[in-house]
Amino acid sequence: MTVYFTKDHEWISLDGDVGTVGITDYAQNQLGDVVFVELPDVGKALSKGGDAAVVESVKAASEVYAPISGEVVEVNEALTDAPEKVNAEAETGAWFFKVKLSDTGELDGLMDSEAYKAHIADL
Repeated sequence: MTVYFTKDHEWISLDGDVGTVGITDYAQNQLGDVVFVELPDVGKALSKGGDAAVVESVKAASEVYAPISGEVVEVNEALTDAPEKVNAEAETGAWFFKVKLSDTGELDGLMDSEAYKAHIADL
């Protein structure tokens, strides 16, 4: 499965024309203990780079941006009751939402794993 990353520390893994989106382990580490997650509504149209969700920690609230344009087809309701999963499983079980891609060409502007590792090494 191909995984892409944004400079804002979101990841998206693709399964056909549906992408699963979450925040990176680096992002959850910077946030600290996550205490609240606000997920988008199923059916919401997202624009690449636009606000998609909110994650709040004991330190700060942070926007989660859409890494690609499309329609939200599913959200991870488990995060509503257990937002701390983001700290434990940021890049696996604590995905935020799934989006049906409207333009796969937008993936071209995202980073692969190696490029993302280089990006965070410079921060």
